[in-house]
Amino acid sequence: MAENQYTEDNIRSLDWKEHIRLRPGMYIGKLGDGSSADDGIYILVKEIVDNSIDEFVMGNGKKVDVKVKDGKVSVRDYGRGIPLGKVIDCVSQINTGGKYDSKAFKKSVGLNGVGTKAVNALSEYFMVYSVRDGQKKEAVFCRGEVVEDKPLVTTDEPNGTYFEFIADEQIFKKFSYRMPYLIKMFWNYCYLNRGLAIYFNGEKYQSKDGLKDLLEDNMDGDPLYPIIHLEDEDIEVAFTHGKTYGEDYYSFVNGQHTTQGGTHQSAFRESIAKVIRDFYKKDYDASDIRQSIVAAIAVKVIEPVFESQTKTKLGSQEIEPGGKSMRAFINDFLKDKLDNYLHRHPDVADTLEKKIKQSERERKELSGIRKLARDRAKKSSLHNKKLRDCRTHLTDLKDDKRENSTLFITEGDSASGSITKSRDVNTQAVFSLRGKPLNCYGLTKKIVYENEEFNLIQAALDIEDDMDNLRYNKIVIATDADVDGMHIRMLLLTFFLQFFPDLVKRNHVYVLQTPLFRVRNKKKTIYCYSEDERINAIAELGKNPEITRFKGLGEISPDEFKHFIGADIRLEPVFLTKDASIETILSYFMGKNTPERQDFIIENLRVVKDTEAIAKATTEDESEEEQIEKAS
Repeated sequence: MAENQYTEDNIRSLDWKEHIRLRPGMYIGKLGDGSSADDGIYILVKEIVDNSIDEFVMGNGKKVDVKVKDGKVSVRDYGRGIPLGKVIDCVSQINTGGKYDSKAFKKSVGLNGVGTKAVNALSEYFMVYSVRDGQKKEAVFCRGEVVEDKPLVTTDEPNGTYFEFIADEQIFKKFSYRMPYLIKMFWNYCYLNRGLAIYFNGEKYQSKDGLKDLLEDNMDGDPLYPIIHLEDEDIEVAFTHGKTYGEDYYSFVNGQHTTQGGTHQSAFRESIAKVIRDFYKKDYDASDIRQSIVAAIAVKVIEPVFESQTKTKLGSQEIEPGGKSMRAFINDFLKDKLDNYLHRHPDVADTLEKKIKQSERERKELSGIRKLARDRAKKSSLHNKKLRDCRTHLTDLKDDKRENSTLFITEGDSASGSITKSRDVNTQAVFSLRGKPLNCYGLTKKIVYENEEFNLIQAALDIEDDMDNLRYNKIVIATDADVDGMHIRMLLLTFFLQFFPDLVKRNHVYVLQTPLFRVRNKKKTIYCYSEDERINAIAELGKNPEITRFKGLGEISPDEFKHFIGADIRLEPVFLTKDASIETILSYFMGKNTPERQDFIIENLRVVKDTEAIAKATTEDESEEEQIEKAS
């Protein structure tokens, strides 16, 4: 057996483009197809917009124009513009930027000199131009390589920078931008930068009251008391209590939305409980204080340390190198500002204490039934026939595949059988429902423990106390594409929205799209996910193709099913729009048979043609015509 040779020829140095394209995850996180809010295509947009935001923070340009259409993204700001002699270097020379030595940028968003270069390297088309004092410099790239280096020209355009790019389909397979994710991103920029106007596809986004606006726009239902909005240098906080279960946080560092929290969010959770305890001089349980809280916190940190290049979780223990600890900084701020606020607003203090006492009563009422449910969950975890687990979970911090961990919730054993046989046992788990779950709308959380199926789902996800232990990154509802399947989807979504709304708000819940039809001839098979796709497939394959209608997931063989939950899986994310109210949605769809719902059904009744029969008849007519032609 020949030994592996290890010589000078084995040593390679990658240039900046090769490294980014070979290891894109190091720069933009996971790739994805756009169905998740943290997919790489959104990070590309963010990296470009971040530079425009930094210009605004420095007092240059109050407006940013963003357009997204057919996969092409364009961003135009009205700041100072990149120095014309460095336009190409700034987007193609790694670790090149203007923010290393300037104290003014010490709390900026984009600091590391990588962002625009990563976008450039991962785009099949990338164009940039800068305008400064009547002169314009433009360059065009393809996958990081300069295609056109245009000479300086005079222009009457206002100062600023323009970027335009199309993500590379060699890296981002079959991607598409989901507008709600982009809109949420731009709103967050506006909440954190009052006075900034972002025009996205012609629509204006602007905030007057910062984090207070964020809570007003995003919380479900009315707050129990007016939103408490506190500010100081380098920190802004807004919070109130709502009527939903759990804790809901929006946290930011230097304008970056830290979706996974970090040291600042942990310090806020700890400090708010401590300050409220001290104010009332009572040893309330921290969980009772924070139950149903809706809060937003934004801090500015010098030289922040994030746990990854995508900056979704803060790791900094200090507000600045050698300075005050994050815990002490936030605690001192709340001890001063919040304590003063509660003394000045006794009506708010009274309402808050009533809410804490209510949460305490509910917790104690549940304690007995919780113990029984936990014992049942422990027994079932050893031999839970309804859960076929996978090897990798979201909590496995050292596992590179943790973000791919998925739980499929299916209806019945036949559907779960097909998925189980074709799944990836490393990252895909299956939970099989007995049938239609209980409609839990209007019920208290007690039902989660009393209903065995709900309790087992909760135990499988490990989200009883908080979201930190969530075992799967994606929770996928996989039901038949018929009336019963749709009903089960609604019942499951009701359960999640009622008791665990954070799962939806943090983009963990999806619906699996499976093909409705299989159209094939001897040479080719096409799976169709809609009626239009079926008609196009029939046209493509020609006369008399074999058409199969999949009425249920159990009818799809495991050999076929593996294609639908593999690399080409189609997932439809479940998300709440800015003006959507969980209470309103659930009462409309899952409440008693209201006149509003009856009227909607009557107004939207349609006669659906049997297009399959029509297509068959058309094919038969065509064959008859051909026979007549041959005879004549």
